[in-house]
Amino acid sequence: MTALDPVTCEGLDAFSDRVAHGFFTRKGGMSSGLYEGLNAGLGSSDDRDTVLANRSLVAQHLGARGEFIATPHQTHSSDVLVVREPWKGTRPVADAVVTDVPGLALGILTADCGPVLFADLEAGIVGAAHAGWKGATGSILENTLETMESLGARRGSIIASLGPTISQRKYEVGPEFVERLLALDTYNESFFAPAPRLGHAFFDLPAYILSRLAAAGVDARWTGQCTYADPERFFSYRRTTHRGEPDYGRQISSILIRE
Repeated sequence: MTALDPVTCEGLDAFSDRVAHGFFTRKGGMSSGLYEGLNAGLGSSDDRDTVLANRSLVAQHLGARGEFIATPHQTHSSDVLVVREPWKGTRPVADAVVTDVPGLALGILTADCGPVLFADLEAGIVGAAHAGWKGATGSILENTLETMESLGARRGSIIASLGPTISQRKYEVGPEFVERLLALDTYNESFFAPAPRLGHAFFDLPAYILSRLAAAGVDARWTGQCTYADPERFFSYRRTTHRGEPDYGRQISSILIRE
């Protein structure tokens, strides 16, 4: 088992005495086969005890209280959940989580979609959001910011970072997708590049997510890693589909306020 290999945000690294965070790669961990490495996906068909052991490694790395990480059951929704204590049993359905409780780790699972971590260091409030195209167009990012504000965060004080996500050159979409995005806003044409197949295009999900955050008044950056293009470090749903593999792992992105 290799050491964990989290990607971090420069903006949050400067406050490592107050916040612990990481966009964890598949490096490290105990899973094998298709899930080799740090598979944190409870929704995968990997051995459940092994997945729980992987998640425990992440919790220990961050210093989470009780080794609990609040990862909701994600459905590409716009729902945000305030978490103030560990839950037991069935995970609640949501695609973003927010807390003001020190030591309580929040987490989001991804395998191409955009993991976004948020922090208002002055107010001591953090959040994590799962932003695929459905969630991003459905206002999951804006809803996360509003939920943080409801706990006392200030929009102008919030730092946000987008972790490893599928890049434009690996995200080809069909004409129905293009039409749907243009119907929402003709400005969305700027996030597409021509693809060889007629009617198809390459969609820039990272740029779209950052644009939504900028429009919401939050300056954010992408860490720059493409999940599809780097099988040694990242799980990828789309890569798995193209290879005809039966299942795939999920990487975890997590953040907490230090106690």
